[in-house]
Amino acid sequence: MLIIKISDLSPGQILVLGYLIVITTGTLLLLLPVATISGKSTTLLDALFTATSATAVTGLIVVNTAEHWTRFGQTIIMLLVQIGGFGFMTSTTMLFLIFGKKMSLRERLIIMEELNYNKLSGVISLTRYIILLTFSLELIGAILLYQYFKNLMPAARAWYFSIFHAISAFNNAGFDLFGNSLRSFVSSTYINLVISFLFILGGLGFIVIAEIYRKLDLKSLSLHTKLVLTITLFITVFGTVAIFILEYDNPATIGNLSLKDKLLASFFQAVTPRTAGFNTVTIGHFKDVSLFLIILLMFTGASPGSTGGGVKTTTVGTLLIVVYNIALGKEDIEVFGRRLKKKDIFKTLSVVVISLLVIAAVTLVLTFTEQFAFIQIVFEVFSAFGTVGLSTGITSNLTSIGRIFIIITMFIGRVGPFTIALALGKRLRKGIRYPEEDILIG
Repeated sequence: MLIIKISDLSPGQILVLGYLIVITTGTLLLLLPVATISGKSTTLLDALFTATSATAVTGLIVVNTAEHWTRFGQTIIMLLVQIGGFGFMTSTTMLFLIFGKKMSLRERLIIMEELNYNKLSGVISLTRYIILLTFSLELIGAILLYQYFKNLMPAARAWYFSIFHAISAFNNAGFDLFGNSLRSFVSSTYINLVISFLFILGGLGFIVIAEIYRKLDLKSLSLHTKLVLTITLFITVFGTVAIFILEYDNPATIGNLSLKDKLLASFFQAVTPRTAGFNTVTIGHFKDVSLFLIILLMFTGASPGSTGGGVKTTTVGTLLIVVYNIALGKEDIEVFGRRLKKKDIFKTLSVVVISLLVIAAVTLVLTFTEQFAFIQIVFEVFSAFGTVGLSTGITSNLTSIGRIFIIITMFIGRVGPFTIALALGKRLRKGIRYPEEDILIG
């Protein structure tokens, strides 16, 4: 019998195993009768789909969160979202800190792998900061939301809704207790701004927020932070303007709204594909060209070391920078007065290629198994891979095979395609360098 020791596993393999344990535990808890509202039934596949979606902070659902799950079930979902947003190792570190246990060198290396952090020194301090920042911003978000919800429902219920949606928003999960996401609040500037404030901060990345907090001089920011802020600002402005123009006369989305509400709805729908998953208008009623735009935004996703998914803003940014520099005939890849490292360029290309291969494979399968328009299938797959949670409305009608492949896609999207590849790959021999030879490109 083959026995695998934890000490023999690579950091990537441990992360994969850790997330699988969390998802399995969540699935079993959601299968308990106390988790489901009386008269409703939960299948193993529905529980697994929901647990994976929550842990992967995606938000795609096959059963209505408000109508199917009891307070116990919803609390399990909320805890899974929190663990998924923190990350498996950050959640584990929090328990170690609570019980006074020291982290070993190996455990610190795993944290580095999960956070996409390049330095071993200070990794525990960074983890403490992530925990404190997360709880602080979620608390602020809950208090702000309570100021609005207390006028709509009893105080206890308002607090519960506020805490649930603050956690769901900051962790870019997209789970809601209203049954229709935030479509009832399409004209509420307050709710739109509070929710988007939470998931934008969550999607920036903990390292970026920490650096901005420490440095008041924006010129002294690191290259990573500059790239994140520049790309985030660009896709936010571009997405808002594009959706406003494309959907301006669509009565099924923003066509019948006032000018102020059109701008508000366009902004929200432009920033939510960064993997937040909330929506204030019906996504299924968008024009195909708008859906394609959102697909591109979902593929980009949030930033490294954040609560969001996607290939990440810096990955897309690096790819564009490489193309730009090559087009200019430069040997070095330069941006903001700095030169990019070759290993980062190779990793960027690997992440993009692996991601597209996964998306293409799952899309091919779903095109064969599902009876929906191709744009709807592509949208669903990109949403799952980017851990976004937006849908044109087909999720609950997927076949069992379709649901299984979406589950796999959400899992890969959360753990990361590069981490999955390293976890599955074998270690190669080092010390051998083969001679170079030219090939024809393009």
